[in-house]
Amino acid sequence: MGETWFPPFGYSRIVGQDEKLRLGGMALANGVLVHGPTSWGAAVRLPNGDLRVAGAKKRFVAADLDRPILRGPARLVEAFAVLPQMRRALPPARLPFERPAVIGAMLASASLVRRVRASSRLGPLTRELVSSVLALAPAAVALRGSDLAAYHGAEHVAIGTYEHGGDRGKEHERCGSHLLGPLLLASAAGRLATSRLAGPLAGVARAAVAVAAVAVATELFVWMVRHPDHPLSEALAKPGHELQHRIATADPTPEQLEVARAALAECLRLEVESA
Repeated sequence: MGETWFPPFGYSRIVGQDEKLRLGGMALANGVLVHGPTSWGAAVRLPNGDLRVAGAKKRFVAADLDRPILRGPARLVEAFAVLPQMRRALPPARLPFERPAVIGAMLASASLVRRVRASSRLGPLTRELVSSVLALAPAAVALRGSDLAAYHGAEHVAIGTYEHGGDRGKEHERCGSHLLGPLLLASAAGRLATSRLAGPLAGVARAAVAVAAVAVATELFVWMVRHPDHPLSEALAKPGHELQHRIATADPTPEQLEVARAALAECLRLEVESA
């Protein structure tokens, strides 16, 4: 992967001398978004080859609400709240789902999921399994015919190298793909529990179950990160690991790594300034 790379900032001013910030990220169609505890940084490659970078303090920080069950949905809100802020600060940034093919896949997937769940020929468990697979179709379309998988790999390389202090590969142990197993399990359990509900409260109950599934999946994910060698943790991580290894990431080019490193550097610069 080339030389070892370390962002040129005094991180010990933020945390302990031997500690690193816990970072997250998101691959863009033409770049990378990196977010820290209080700030975010993003970088994109323009069609002419130029690099454009932007960053800012977050307007909503989920760490302020660190209660079990509530923190999962709060972190999801935090992640999505950054996107409009990023688009205003960095107009050339392109989100993964902006391509017409991806939007079409989302609409088709939603229609098919409704049909499957309304089918009387399939059992409840089969309906949920088929629906879960169909729900992944837009992500698969987003990864085809674009640089998204490579930028996802670049994001992992940059963040992993910073966190571990040495060269890392295109996969990361805290990738959101590892939420797939816990989320499928929690969503299927919730759907089965509400499958026989009818009437005006059925929709409310299913919406509540969807939020609860995210909350439960997040708590399971936190436990998995703390106990990576536990057999249950390995089983729950398996679907996401295979997705990350085979489809969701690709080896980035040096130019794509430059973009990811610029996003990381901007995020950490802002974290240092607020320390």
